[in-house]
Amino acid sequence: MNPSSPNKSTDNGPVLRDHVYDGIQEYDQKLPNWWLFTWYITIVWFVIAWVAYYQLHLGESGPEQVDKQMAAIKAAQLKELEQLSDEKLWAMSQDEKVVSAGAATFGTTCVACHAPDLSAHLGTVKLPGLPLNDTEWKHGGNPLQILGIVRKGAPDITKGMPAWEPQLGLNRVVEVVAFVLSKHKKGEPVTLAADSPLKAGAAAAAPAAAAVSATPPAAGK
Repeated sequence: MNPSSPNKSTDNGPVLRDHVYDGIQEYDQKLPNWWLFTWYITIVWFVIAWVAYYQLHLGESGPEQVDKQMAAIKAAQLKELEQLSDEKLWAMSQDEKVVSAGAATFGTTCVACHAPDLSAHLGTVKLPGLPLNDTEWKHGGNPLQILGIVRKGAPDITKGMPAWEPQLGLNRVVEVVAFVLSKHKKGEPVTLAADSPLKAGAAAAAPAAAAVSATPPAAGK
């Protein structure tokens, strides 16, 4: 505040500086005490916080808090996964709210490969994905098997879909699976595709199982 300015107002109105720029004058009066005290408090708080966090290293840093929160989220997701089952996923496929949310995610994320009607075809054009509206499955047609593929992706990412859980999160992945299951009937026959790795694994395990069953029992058994 400049008390020597000749154009100061002497009444209770605003005090203005003499300088005028484009018809604009600046206020030239003392700031309110509440504003000044608030400013002083923030300065004191900054000094205390700076010493505590950056010099004495009291409390958790920002990255440490993020890591802690991420660990808690992961633990909650693992707990939720432990509670999932084929029955629970089938039940979700009958929940209109869950199915609607899954349909929205499917429409923005999955239709490019699987088509809006899950047929993996747009007219006569074959899309990169596999049909999801029939009973033939490459990686298993049980709800938990479908969930596993959507979460972690195909074993060979060069020939199948990527893992979607890192991008969508577990909840949205479950909603998409519920949407896909809503297009099927519980108990319908499920077949494995000719190139299914599950079929190849079962075929490889069959000779070993036959050899074990053909082994004569040991004496005394």
